[in-house]
Amino acid sequence: MFRTRLISGIILVIIALAAILAGGGVLASVLCFISLAAYRELAKACGIHTEEGKCSAPEWAGMIMTVIYYAALAAALYMGEENGDRLAPAYPTVLAAVALGLILFLFVYVFTFPKYKANQIMTAMFSWLYGPLMLSFIYLIREGFEYGAYLTGFIFLCSWGSDTCAYSVGVLIGKHKMTPKLSPKKSVEGAVGGVLGAAVLFALYTHFAVNRYAGADIPLLLAAVLGGAGALVSMVGDLAASAIKRDHEIKDYGKLIPGHGGIMDRFDSVIIAAPLIFIGLVVIVGVGGVTL
Repeated sequence: MFRTRLISGIILVIIALAAILAGGGVLASVLCFISLAAYRELAKACGIHTEEGKCSAPEWAGMIMTVIYYAALAAALYMGEENGDRLAPAYPTVLAAVALGLILFLFVYVFTFPKYKANQIMTAMFSWLYGPLMLSFIYLIREGFEYGAYLTGFIFLCSWGSDTCAYSVGVLIGKHKMTPKLSPKKSVEGAVGGVLGAAVLFALYTHFAVNRYAGADIPLLLAAVLGGAGALVSMVGDLAASAIKRDHEIKDYGKLIPGHGGIMDRFDSVIIAAPLIFIGLVVIVGVGGVTL
């Protein structure tokens, strides 16, 4: 089991690194696939998927909206680059996608009534926001900033990096349970270790990779604060995904990644971390005047 988990983890890191370095259409395609898989897993877990082997109408709506959204986002970022402001067209694209997604799900609800209940339609919309939309912030960071290839590393540092720090500290000195009913093994000491560890990792990564190698000029204190905040949010993302599984009495979201489960099992903290890192970078640009 450990060997399978290790091998699949290494392959996953290689694919993620290759897609991020490639950027553009390659990254958009990979994220679109991951988003579709995440949405399908949430649909099955939350009861939107009702017929074995067949996609329900809300599932089709979410998947169609995901493909349209990534295509529109890629076009918007390309237009922004041509006009000298990469992110300007992306903001209205994200807002429009949320509105159009809601409209599409309402169309499904009305024209299939009473086949699907209101809670299924609302859960379908939530699943689309939770999975595909939140994951798209990885693409926004990579393509929206000049040093996006380096800045994207922040997302994985505050999710996978902080998780490693939290686990290590928790094993060594963890005594006080953080959420005993939800995750008995997680401790307050481990959480503090994860936050502090992420802050240190962010400062080091910023100094040696983003600033020195890439040529940006992010203040190390701001980077450390962003890392700590990202780690805290990542923990909530991890616990939220676990809570959904407990609510619906399932062990894993899927079997796509051997030894890890599904996309939602492996990317639960990344999904929540990506939007926060994006917001933090936008604030750093606006308040600190740093070119990113």
